[in-house]
Amino acid sequence: MTSDMLIVLAILGVAVLLFITEWLRVDVVALAVVVALMLTGILTPQEAISGFSNPAVLTIAALFVIGGAVMQTGLAGAIGQRILRIAGDSPVRLTLTIMISVALLSAVMSDAGTVAVLLPATISLALSAKISPSKLLIPLAFGALLGGATTLIGTPPNIIVSDLLREVGLEPFQFFDYTPIGMILLAAGVLFMVFIGRRLLPDHKPKQELQRVETPEELVSLYRLPDNLFRLRIRRGSHLVNKTLNESRFRRDFNLTILSILRSQQPWSVAPFGEDLLDWESDNLETITPDADTIFQPGDILVSQGKPNDVAHAAAYWNLGVLPAQSEREYQIITDEIGIAEVLLPPRSSLVGKTIVDAQFGTLYKLTVLGIQRPGSKDILDLKETVLHFGDTLLIQGPWHNILSLRDRRRDFIVMGEPEQMTTAPTRSKAPIALLILVGMLVLMVTNLISVTAASLLAALVMILTGCLAIDEAYEAVDWKSIVLIAGMLPMSIALAKVGLVDLVAQGLINALGVYGPTMVLGGLFVLTSIFTQVLSNTTTTVLIAPIALVSAETLGVQPYAFMMGIAIAASMAFATPVASPVNTLVMGAGNYRFSDYAKVGVPMIFIMLLLSLLALPVLWPY
Repeated sequence: MTSDMLIVLAILGVAVLLFITEWLRVDVVALAVVVALMLTGILTPQEAISGFSNPAVLTIAALFVIGGAVMQTGLAGAIGQRILRIAGDSPVRLTLTIMISVALLSAVMSDAGTVAVLLPATISLALSAKISPSKLLIPLAFGALLGGATTLIGTPPNIIVSDLLREVGLEPFQFFDYTPIGMILLAAGVLFMVFIGRRLLPDHKPKQELQRVETPEELVSLYRLPDNLFRLRIRRGSHLVNKTLNESRFRRDFNLTILSILRSQQPWSVAPFGEDLLDWESDNLETITPDADTIFQPGDILVSQGKPNDVAHAAAYWNLGVLPAQSEREYQIITDEIGIAEVLLPPRSSLVGKTIVDAQFGTLYKLTVLGIQRPGSKDILDLKETVLHFGDTLLIQGPWHNILSLRDRRRDFIVMGEPEQMTTAPTRSKAPIALLILVGMLVLMVTNLISVTAASLLAALVMILTGCLAIDEAYEAVDWKSIVLIAGMLPMSIALAKVGLVDLVAQGLINALGVYGPTMVLGGLFVLTSIFTQVLSNTTTTVLIAPIALVSAETLGVQPYAFMMGIAIAASMAFATPVASPVNTLVMGAGNYRFSDYAKVGVPMIFIMLLLSLLALPVLWPY
């Protein structure tokens, strides 16, 4: 083994270790790989940064924008809700309908986005049918993973292997080339889950606190916010007048959170009242979202959250009037600019093991935590003292754009439902336009009138030009961490091939399994990919193993299409652990699942997919 091989193996080994442990963000690791390959002279600067101009990367970025527009306009939610209306209340029919519905949507949208859209409705269906949500949520996640394997744009690995074929001068996979094998695996997965898998899932009693609701009003009710929301009126004689929010020490000294300020634009005095003047409140109120430097004025109404004793203490200290929150104003915590939403803490969230105060949540994210829900607990958890656990759900309040920006922090948060639908109603009126653009893109891809990259970039541009998604929202819709990850790891595949490691691994695989024929080699590649994808992202796994599959086919003297298709499929079979895919993590807390619950159902699913792939792929894509 040469010194260059050892250097590349060392870089790859460190990168894999960091990917698994997540001591560093995956995009930072990917950039470090690019820099390391340049500094060691393994790759030229042009080779090292070539991933950022790769057509697959541009296609995936454009698809993020298109998916964002589909979400923003409410098109995804509307389609999902209509499909789920036919589910009924039979466990078999519910499982069947949910898996097929999520598969259809994930064929053209991101898996995580699709599950986030359908999760609230699925739990509501389970509760109304008196079925444990734990019987339906893993099928929901697995259905999304299977659906992503049915089209070219369903998941990044499909695009990556197709682009690799194009780079080596072979015919790339077309839009529906994945559909035959994808539909076979989807049908098998649905049947397994309906007749066997759901019996292996835990049957937790349906609990109302597990419900994931969609509207702000329901969230307010679920977290019992009326019980701890108060209006504090600043009297003219209050020492709080002309002080800033930071100087008020509401949070530090009184454990009180100021959510918003109602300020009358035309206050007027009508009569003396003791040492003060009695003010009448104008109907024309302005809602202000306070920051640390907001200055309080006489007559301001502070919409506050806290315990009654703390509210009374603050009111006495600052000479404030106290009234309960007004329900007809929706507590003044929800407006066109300000909203509320739920976020779930995944296993490796940096907030796990910390309190809200320790995490400096308000300072870092410019949002306020209104409540904490813990699966299996009915207690009202203290916002200041509670140590956060994996699976906790936080009710957050603040500017809509800050809420939506948490989607870029997938390691720390999973944003539940469709908070973007609560922002502006005019955007939802663009749903028909978004549907036409989406259909047009699919037609261009299917008919091969233009390349997949050109079709996706064109569709993304038209989404922005027609107002389905603002340009700033388009930037927010792109998961830049994933883009940098893919673009940074693609040069690693170049380095592995350049120093001869791809040939070495492929030759070892051929020596071990080649004597049994190409189907056995395909099986070995499938198993290797499936194992890696349980601990690494499916994109990273595909980037590393797809070149080995290509060289293995060349060494055997067979067509590479079955091997490449097998790699893409295996990369989507992230069934065995809750951290193998974001969709698995997304349903874990809501379904009150353990790690072992995924393995009980997921490992048999992987073996079924392996057997069917070994039977079908050589027929669909002869060697």
